[in-house]
Amino acid sequence: MLSLQSAWANRPFRAVLRWQAILTGFAAVLGAYFAGLHGVISATAGGAISMAAAVLFASIASVRRGISADDVLITAFKAEGAKLVFIVIALWLVMAAYKNVVHVFLIGTFIVTVLVSSMAFFVGDKRN
Repeated sequence: MLSLQSAWANRPFRAVLRWQAILTGFAAVLGAYFAGLHGVISATAGGAISMAAAVLFASIASVRRGISADDVLITAFKAEGAKLVFIVIALWLVMAAYKNVVHVFLIGTFIVTVLVSSMAFFVGDKRN
């Protein structure tokens, strides 16, 4: 069973989602300025895909199946694999279903928010 509650308790996870949401909002504003409504929708879709992938990864990775290093690595690989499959399918669906997609904003926002998700390593897990 996936444990999203334990993922939400993780401070780095929450920080990454917050930054992804902020950057998605900023990209949506830029999309509105440069490409109108379709730019907003494209930027929002790119950020949403990245954020949903982060939630999926955290949900799968937070499940404890064992205490050995092998178990931890296998869980991490499964979570990363599920995340990658989700990303490919979600990007394909958006590009196939939304004929007016602005690719620069979809892919650009997606890439920036994915890069931000790698910054979770630098966020401390101390509770104040």
